[in-house]
Amino acid sequence: MLPLYIILGIILLFIAVILIRTLAFRPKEGPKVDEYEVTVDTDKIVERLRRLVRFKTVSYRDRSLEDDKEFEGLISALPELYPNVLRACELTRFEGRGLLFKWSGKTEGEPTVLMAHYDVVPVVEEGWDKPPFEAILEDGVIWGRGTLDTKVTFNGVLSAAEALIAEGFVPENDIYFAFSGGEEVNGEGAVKIVDYFEEKGITLGLVVDEGGAVVENVFPGVKSPCGLIGIAEKGMMDVKFTAKSAGGHASAPKPHTPVGVLSAACCKMEKHPFKSAVTPPVKKMFDTLGRHSTFVFRMIFANLGIFKPLIDNFMCKKQGGEINALLRTTVAFTQMKGSDASNVIPPEATMGCNMRLLSTDNMDSALKYIKKTIGDESIDVSIVHGMNPSRISQTDCPAYDKVAEAVASTWKGAVVSPYLMVQCSDSRHYGRISDKVYRFSAMDLTSEERATIHGNNERIRVDCAARAVEFYIRLMKKC
Repeated sequence: MLPLYIILGIILLFIAVILIRTLAFRPKEGPKVDEYEVTVDTDKIVERLRRLVRFKTVSYRDRSLEDDKEFEGLISALPELYPNVLRACELTRFEGRGLLFKWSGKTEGEPTVLMAHYDVVPVVEEGWDKPPFEAILEDGVIWGRGTLDTKVTFNGVLSAAEALIAEGFVPENDIYFAFSGGEEVNGEGAVKIVDYFEEKGITLGLVVDEGGAVVENVFPGVKSPCGLIGIAEKGMMDVKFTAKSAGGHASAPKPHTPVGVLSAACCKMEKHPFKSAVTPPVKKMFDTLGRHSTFVFRMIFANLGIFKPLIDNFMCKKQGGEINALLRTTVAFTQMKGSDASNVIPPEATMGCNMRLLSTDNMDSALKYIKKTIGDESIDVSIVHGMNPSRISQTDCPAYDKVAEAVASTWKGAVVSPYLMVQCSDSRHYGRISDKVYRFSAMDLTSEERATIHGNNERIRVDCAARAVEFYIRLMKKC
């Protein structure tokens, strides 16, 4: 056994190393901030957005439920709303309600693609305080489905181009505006546009779609607003669990009914989550934001190899939420169905979960882990549909710098950081032709506002909608 003084020496050395690494874990130099000011016409921006929101461009997996007149109405209104864009840019339409505008630049350099989608998710109008498609403007707030997701960026891109074209500005390289009318249902619009770029052999220098935003109180110990730029997104998979029996009357049940069997499987999955991992996008996020945190959290993130079990056990497994979603493949059980009658044992019961896949997993490996964890061959486990995690984009390159600088210049004082997007977007399709795909929704949002996306009372502040245009003006001038 080692002498006590040697053990104490090792402990003190260990503590010293932790403290030294913590003290050295200071903020790095942020993105360059533009010196010039940008002035936008807020009234025009607001009126255009309100017009867009009034079109009920609701997409459904069952296309028979969609109203084509609403989608075509929005497209037909574009020449009136953005006359300079329609005059200066070439518009090509694609199957799946894809719209691609080409704004020709001065040179043949690598072009930029700015994305958005103009379809929206359905609403339950009874849950809204104000009508979801009337775009009511009240107390500096526009109410309506799509104000945040993502007609604000659709309007932001086109309003920015409209203003720049009016000034006589011509971009250095070509800029494409790529819009989809079926993103919410994994439509083909974005896929067809990517096919077009691939067939034409067009190498893209930069792609920007919806994703992160400027938010507060999202990272432990960081008080400043954080401008989060997604450099990758998790995969998504819906899984169906099916258990069968002979059925029968509920008065004489066997020890385990199909519902009970599925419930046991649910409990096993929740008790044995997927292993955590710090993937490259999350590592870069921790390395950026962790440096702006309080001393205790700086110590944790500066010595992540030592303290990762602490994060995993106390911040993730027990609390769940956003940090947990960044570190592991998540499983959320959302559906279960048994008998239609309370006194009948169902001959078949089903359960469904929605999964978000970390880049350490894919659909096949995730399905294998589920089957192993539940350990019940009587349950049929099948993938309903899904997609693997996206390609990870570069950050040490001019393309990322352009986006980061535009964010830092529009929201001065924000800490700009890469991050992993836990939702899915159309931008994942661009991974097959580019590793410079970034996900940033040009908005500063409170937690309350973020909660209205896909929910009731979706709304946006007027100043937020105006800053979206400022962001795109700054970005376009860099392209």
